[in-house]
Amino acid sequence: MSEDSLLNVEDLVVRFAVKRGRGFGKNAYLHAVDNVNFTVKRGETLAIVGESGSGKTTAALAVARLVTSYQGKVELNGTDLLHLSDEDLRQARAKVQFIFQDPYSSLNPRLRASDIVREPMDSLGNMTETEKSERIDFLFEAVGLRPEQQRLFPHQFSGGQRQRIGIARALATQPDVIICDEPVSALDVAVQAQILNLLRKLQKDFGLTYLFISHDLGVVQHMCDSIAVMYMGKIVEYGPRLDIFNAPQHPYTQALLSAVPSVDKARRAKSKRILIPGDPPDPVNLPDGCRFANRCPAAQDICRRDEPELDNGVACHFPGAKL
Repeated sequence: MSEDSLLNVEDLVVRFAVKRGRGFGKNAYLHAVDNVNFTVKRGETLAIVGESGSGKTTAALAVARLVTSYQGKVELNGTDLLHLSDEDLRQARAKVQFIFQDPYSSLNPRLRASDIVREPMDSLGNMTETEKSERIDFLFEAVGLRPEQQRLFPHQFSGGQRQRIGIARALATQPDVIICDEPVSALDVAVQAQILNLLRKLQKDFGLTYLFISHDLGVVQHMCDSIAVMYMGKIVEYGPRLDIFNAPQHPYTQALLSAVPSVDKARRAKSKRILIPGDPPDPVNLPDGCRFANRCPAAQDICRRDEPELDNGVACHFPGAKL
């Protein structure tokens, strides 16, 4: 891990047992995350993108130890989180916090806003009651909420305001990494822009590090420094944001980017919509070779036979092939 890397994930595997057949059939395994590797630099944002079922949210949950990993390493500041327990794990949880997708279901409806923000400090922190109250006041101001709103319940807030409460809660323990799991997908477009601008401002003000999960490349384009594109549990392309947006190498990435609307007339004129035919393979019974081969217009025999390795930021036998 390089000196400026904060989070380092190596060979991460998350699998779920799936019963096959009736009665006493053998278990098969769905590899939701399959030998995934990525690094997040301190103060930067890495986006993990992909369609539903790609494994991006499961990878984030595994980093926060909210799902069990089968194997791999998740190093935060050089400490492997996957091998911690008891008090060490409790302290580590304070350093990795979540902003959830749905601000309507992720807040306890029976708690007042101030108590929602206080919860992680009660369970994961070592602050006095006075320090907690001062921290809550500070966070409400930081996320753009008024002091008198601390006494309100979640149903008394709009969707954007609820997400601001969720952001304040994530900041409560002064984490090293904040995992943003589709943080604006449930919000109106105008409110999305407000929340994204708030996240960028907080990152600048407090030096935050984000792991940003999204299926919306338009959002990712304005939020992230690096991008990892996932398909069927694998990272198929990984690199700096500008490199991926300007010259995508994997056919799947090219197809995703072709669907991103642009206000640039020149870009619209020279770009064409790339449609992905067919359906993804059975995740419990994956084919040989590349997992995208059955949907890829550029696939050849080697693609159906040999699985490509992630090399120079792309897992493809024919990187850069024009579709």
